Formats: sequence, C-alpha cells, structure tokens
Amino acid sequence: MVSQLKQSFVMKCGGSTLADLPDSFYEQLRDVQQAALVPVIVHGGGPAISDTLGKLGIETEFVNGLRKTSEDVLDVVEMVLAGSMNKQIVRRLNRVGASALGLSGTDGRLIQAKPVAEADQVGFVGDVTQVDAALIQGVMEMGYIPVIAPIGIDDNAQRYNINADTAAGAVAAHLGADRLVVITDVAGIMKPVDGKLTLLPVVTIQEIEEMIVSGDIYGGMIPKVRAAMKCLEGGVTEVVIAKGTEPDVLRRLVAGEELGTRIVVSHNETVGV
Repeated sequence: MVSQLKQSFVMKCGGSTLADLPDSFYEQLRDVQQAALVPVIVHGGGPAISDTLGKLGIETEFVNGLRKTSEDVLDVVEMVLAGSMNKQIVRRLNRVGASALGLSGTDGRLIQAKPVAEADQVGFVGDVTQVDAALIQGVMEMGYIPVIAPIGIDDNAQRYNINADTAAGAVAAHLGADRLVVITDVAGIMKPVDGKLTLLPVVTIQEIEEMIVSGDIYGGMIPKVRAAMKCLEGGVTEVVIAKGTEPDVLRRLVAGEELGTRIVVSHNETVGV
C-alpha cells in the first residue's frame, strides 16, 4: 500500500456498459479529475471478446461464470482488453479534455496473478496475488487517469485472464482506496419485496451470503458481489454498485448522494468519496 499523495477512488466499468455510456459520463470523470479526486478505472470487455472470438471462429464457453481461456482465447482477450477496449476509453477521455493513460496488468507487472483453483477446468484464468500500487500512484502523480485492462502475469511471464470485478477489487484494496464504484447496466442489487423487485440501498456481507443461498442474487451479479466482499476484507470501506446511465451518477456520488446499492461490512459502516 502506498501513501495517498492524491485522493482517489477506483471505478470498475463492465464491457457491456461501456458502449452505452454517453460523453457526459466521461465529462464527469474529467470534472472529478480536475477537482483533484483522481479516478482509477478498471474495465471489462466480455461482449467485445465474445464478438471477436466469433468472428475468428474460436469457440468460447463459460464454467461457473469464468470464461474458459486457452492460449488462443487468451490472445484475443489481451488484444481486445489491452488493445481496442482500453484505447477506446482513453480516446473518449481525451476527447472531453481529460488526461488518461492506458495500462495492462502485464505492464510493469502491475497485476501479478496465479491460476484460479479451477484452472484445470477454465485454463489461463487468474486470481490476483499483488498489485503495484506505487506504479498506479506514479501515473496519478503525473496527472493521468489510470485506465487498467485486467490481464495478469506471474513470475514466469505467463499471462492470465482476470475477471474485471476481481481485478478492480484488488486494485482498490492495494491502493488503499476508501471506495470502489462498480458502474453497470443495472440500478444495483434488487430483491423481491411484496411481489415486486425493490432496490436495496445498503447490503452487508452477511445479507449477500444469505441472498446468494436464497437465489435472490444470481448469474452475473454473483462474481460482482463476491469481488466486493473480498475487496472489503482487503480494507476498502464500501463498494457501490450503480447504473452508468443514471443522470450525473458520478457527480452525485462524489457529492455524497445515496445512489445504487452500497455494500458494507456492517450497517454501522459509512463513507463518502
């Protein structure tokens, strides 16, 4: 962990959300940067990866929510995440007047990784073992928003495909950020109440575990909340899941407005960006 020479928060943005975000969202990131609250962006790109694999005739499948990653699939994952997707975000930030620098987790061994426990089933999918927070801090001190693609590397220079939620949680924990903001295409965590889905403003780790068991949290939300819980265990105070197309979502979060769902250790935890 490094000393926070600049105040920061980590933002994870899913690949399915990125394409739908208007320029006004990137303008908010610019305004946040200019206000000396530097965002660190970790992004996904699942739909673009699947599309590219399809065009190249490479089969892809998922095992327990993780993309089965052979060397051929890994080449495409790196090409899309560290290449086209990463640079698209940087270009959009530059276009609205922000300063951004794109990085892969393999650059400078930024994200160190090891195989996941299910490696025999999913191939080159990794868990984060270490994040070079000083490298991220250095990029911030130079005046850039770090934009990080979740590719990891081990001591033998083997690359790994890392779930973006997992990578973002690890970055937030190692950087010593108070808050991880997960921008997605849903309003937050929903639960049936009196026959209709209701947004939960605050959820604890214990409540999340109960909702996974009951089936109220399922599918693609499970890796998000599991990454959030690991992030909280790493010292981050809260994780916020919010919808990216919500008007002025980042400005409102920075101003302390309650949006989306806050995930905390207990109901006594509270923090502002």
